Amino acid sequence: MSYIKPKFRHPGLPRNALGITVADYDGAISTLCAGCGHDSISAAIRNACFLSSIPPHRIAKLSGIGCSSKMPTYFLGKSHGFNSVHGRMPSVATGASLANRELIYIGVSGDGDTASIGMGQFIHLIRRNVNMTYIVANNGCYGLTKGQDSATADLGSVSKYGDVNPFDGIDLASLALLQGASFVARSFSGDKEQLEPLIRAAMAHNGFAFIDVVSPCVTFNNHVGSTKSYAYTREHLDAMPLDYVPMCEEIRTQYEAGTSRGVTLHDGSVIQLHKASADYQTDDRNAAMLAVQEAHDEGRILTGLLFLDPNTGDLNQNLKLASKPLNALSTDELCPGSKVLNSINQGLR
Repeated sequence: MSYIKPKFRHPGLPRNALGITVADYDGAISTLCAGCGHDSISAAIRNACFLSSIPPHRIAKLSGIGCSSKMPTYFLGKSHGFNSVHGRMPSVATGASLANRELIYIGVSGDGDTASIGMGQFIHLIRRNVNMTYIVANNGCYGLTKGQDSATADLGSVSKYGDVNPFDGIDLASLALLQGASFVARSFSGDKEQLEPLIRAAMAHNGFAFIDVVSPCVTFNNHVGSTKSYAYTREHLDAMPLDYVPMCEEIRTQYEAGTSRGVTLHDGSVIQLHKASADYQTDDRNAAMLAVQEAHDEGRILTGLLFLDPNTGDLNQNLKLASKPLNALSTDELCPGSKVLNSINQGLR
């Protein structure tokens, strides 16, 4: 059976700064299981783009293979998109970013797509600091192949079939911190009040922004004994509430020290962190790694903005590439002539 989304929209829908409604950021109707956390992530991405007033045609969606990688179909139907092969989305994202830095890149992946077959590419994506938002919908299992444990399944977690996982799970947020990612966050698919501002901040960040989202699989990993079920996550959540505030003159000095920390990003916008503890610093990588490990040891899931380096340079800046998209360069710019080529060759001798 096929479903068609109705074109009629309520005339009173709110409009953003572009004069368009959230319906203009919709995609196709989801074919994922009812109640899947991935659909909540799709909705959060859609709402974040709407609230930030980003034109849909300025966004490129990228994904690999898996339930998570089907998600771009369900949001931003008027944006660019590329569905790559399993674990290879980072290569496509790197090439696209180098070819046209004017687009905003959103990569959507899963725990299998990132932590298993795509691990090698994921590490180099961080190392190169590609300017993109990378979201992992992390459910700890392979939903498309009947629920086997993935590489992020926690030690001792029980599968739907009663098997106990004997291996330590890969903590992607800790890995991103260790590898040097300039923006690292974790959230829960059922907490849109935290997830939406995190996504808005990630899209405004200059460089690689990573968000690990615990997203329960209602079919294969939402039972007693699973550490990535809705019930377990809600019981063990250690959340830092967040707010994203676009830079405006009248709000620059309205936040008291000790209650929140505002960090100015490169585009002039601000990520506002309401601290879980008075001494937590988002610009201390070592402290962030320690906080994640302590939460893990105590059986808690630490969420929120874990680390942010606002002074980082992305891949295009580090390689000193042209700011103009490659497809917009003229023939004269691409082929400047033998005189210029000879001078370049002389400089390399």
